[in-house]
Amino acid sequence: MADEKHLYLIIHPNHSLIASGLEPEHFAKHYVQGSTRYFEGRLIFVEIDPAFRHPYFDIDSAFSQLVPHEDGRPKATKFIKSYRTLEHVDYSALGQLFICNSLGEFVALESSEYDPKVEGDDLSIILEINPIKMMVLTKFNFIEYSRYITDPHQPKGAPCMFYTQLDFNADDFLAEFDENPFIRCFVPGIHPARLRAAIQEVRTTPGKNVKGLSLDCPYDKISYKFLRHGFMFAAQSGYKYYPLKSLEDVERDWYKFWKNL
Repeated sequence: MADEKHLYLIIHPNHSLIASGLEPEHFAKHYVQGSTRYFEGRLIFVEIDPAFRHPYFDIDSAFSQLVPHEDGRPKATKFIKSYRTLEHVDYSALGQLFICNSLGEFVALESSEYDPKVEGDDLSIILEINPIKMMVLTKFNFIEYSRYITDPHQPKGAPCMFYTQLDFNADDFLAEFDENPFIRCFVPGIHPARLRAAIQEVRTTPGKNVKGLSLDCPYDKISYKFLRHGFMFAAQSGYKYYPLKSLEDVERDWYKFWKNL
């Protein structure tokens, strides 16, 4: 409908709150393929309750400018803010999370309570996506990391953070490395010898819980099938967790996305 008004928070590749007249599936296609702005890569965005308001955002003004084009096409994007967006959005206003590939195909994730039974390994690789982009090795589990990285006394953190986790087992990796030191590391940009050294450092250094692996987050180079658990919106006041759908569910319900994994 031409008079529909949507709010979308872009998580990756940039940090923006956008008003749009497009439904999510059309918005995804427009953002990665239909715009005159050049972009080649993946897209993550979350739908925001259109009733959400915050003094930091002039949402009403943006909505008033969602005027359809002369041919009736809805206005695709009206940027509201592109700086410090995540920390000014209430997590209660977050709707479906859309994980999109470079073709505009996507899987839509629903939020859920975090199940602590999914934990198991002593080390995790966290992909920090927004607002800081880093890759770290940590002893913290998926939920403990939310409290650590959003601690106001944490010099490498932020008030809010969006991250995910690689499907990684340190002992399996070390066993493979001992068999063949020339194995190709599945972690983009990380030499396997560096990863082994980082594992040994975290495990043997008292009080060391986190080790930086990369000053960038290679999210665009990592397939959905190599992720674990899901995606986390973290803050000291709480979190919002979006569990991954199984590959079987993705193949059945989101086939166009699945076939390009």
